[in-house]
Amino acid sequence: MKELISIVIPCYNSESTISDVVGETQKHLKEKLSEYNYEFILINDCSKDNTIGVLSSLCEKDERITAIDFAKNFGQHAALLAGFREAQGDYVVCLDDDGQMPIESICEMIEALKGDIDVVQGRYQKTKQSLFRRLGSKVNALMAEMLINKPKELEMNSFWGAKKYVIKEIAKYEGPYPYIAGLILRTTSKIANIDVKHRARTRGNSGYTLFGLIKLWMNGFTAFSVIPLRIATYSGMICAILGFIMGIVEIIRKIMNPAMTMGYASTITIILFIGGMIMMMLGIIGEYVGRTYISINRAPQYVVKRKWDKRDGI
Repeated sequence: MKELISIVIPCYNSESTISDVVGETQKHLKEKLSEYNYEFILINDCSKDNTIGVLSSLCEKDERITAIDFAKNFGQHAALLAGFREAQGDYVVCLDDDGQMPIESICEMIEALKGDIDVVQGRYQKTKQSLFRRLGSKVNALMAEMLINKPKELEMNSFWGAKKYVIKEIAKYEGPYPYIAGLILRTTSKIANIDVKHRARTRGNSGYTLFGLIKLWMNGFTAFSVIPLRIATYSGMICAILGFIMGIVEIIRKIMNPAMTMGYASTITIILFIGGMIMMMLGIIGEYVGRTYISINRAPQYVVKRKWDKRDGI
């Protein structure tokens, strides 16, 4: 019996690109990986265009394509989890919906997964992204190294593949703030990179905004690390020590020069600095408390409005 490859693609405003992505991927699988069966799991993250109409049409034409329609926008990582729970493949490959992924590298990815490697991540030699996206990716990688112990030499992005057991383990996560990179790193250490080419975007614009990137960082680093709380603690200790030292210095200066006038500007500066640090620390603590409260109340990761698949039909 042939092994099965599941292709999982989160979709957002990809009415003009998703058909081409699916078509090219099908062609590659038939030509280069004909010894495998395949299926597609396409998740519409409440797009504003007619993406769901295109996905439903693809499902009607091919029974190997499953489409899931979210009731509201829950984000790319929630969409991936929904896809993982539907995927039945021995290997699962994740793609973007914009046509920038190197489809021709799927064969190499599957070949690597047949060995001792559990997860294979694409590593771009040069990305065809805006300066904003490249900067966001750099910051995200740096924070991942600091907060969730990502190996420095490992690159992680949205083009990757994994064995079935890894995907099933990731899919067990029920928290309302999923972060796929954190789930991968806590599941296995057998992760490798393969060098791939990044294509230029031919149509449409990236769906990521600055707010979306910040939200993604907060999801990952408050759900999988307490290091931000430790940073807040250490920052408070440093400020207290600096304040104590500055106080001693001012006392010594006053003793040596009784006529010296104490400066109001320096006092206000210190008050603003300490006050800002306190507010920042309270904000970090509040973020953890708020997310804990939402998790206790079992906020859903996503809500499925409709589903098209080979088992249930339309």
